[in-house]
Amino acid sequence: MYEVLSGIVGSTAYGLAHEGSDVDRLGLFAVPTEELHGLRRPAESHVTTAPDRTWHEAAKWCRLALSCNPTASELVWLPDDLYEVRTEPGEELIGLRSTLLSSRAVRDSYLGYATQQFRKLQTRDRTDVRARTQGAKHARHLVRLLEQGVGLHETGELRVRLADPERIRELGERFADHPDLAAPLLADAERRFDRPGVLPDAPDEPAVEAWLRRLRRTRLPAAA
Repeated sequence: MYEVLSGIVGSTAYGLAHEGSDVDRLGLFAVPTEELHGLRRPAESHVTTAPDRTWHEAAKWCRLALSCNPTASELVWLPDDLYEVRTEPGEELIGLRSTLLSSRAVRDSYLGYATQQFRKLQTRDRTDVRARTQGAKHARHLVRLLEQGVGLHETGELRVRLADPERIRELGERFADHPDLAAPLLADAERRFDRPGVLPDAPDEPAVEAWLRRLRRTRLPAAA
């Protein structure tokens, strides 16, 4: 497996990690191009839990990023100190990160995932004390997704490392106990998404396609 780009993501990257938090890693790899021509295509993702690592094959990662999937997208927006593998194609992809963005996809992904977290909060069994920790986690995800999504919409930049992690922790605890308090935050984000932003209507797919084809050429077997 040729590792193109990888780094530490999740709570450590956001600044929300605490003692005992898992360290999540995300990576992008490329299979030998020859393997793409057989009867059975190679696996596009590899996920392990010990350690917590997710690897996506280059084409799949590009598709996820073009849909502005929040988890996949952050790989090309990490602070420099969080990267563990940065190859030349990986550096090139980081340089292309803005071409992956589009206004509708950012709204649908970030607001959509945040709304899912809100529904999980509302339907949580509040008599189950053990479930409260999970509820606070859902609430933190909700606040983070809204902050990052609106930031992308308004500035074109994804800030993976949160400016005020303590505020998000506090809101997470508050919303875990009183989910309805999160509704105004969602409504405000919707209003801001409704205003004109800086992102294009569609991503620059040809630029991403060209990068992927260059990567495939580098993974061809050497001539006999």
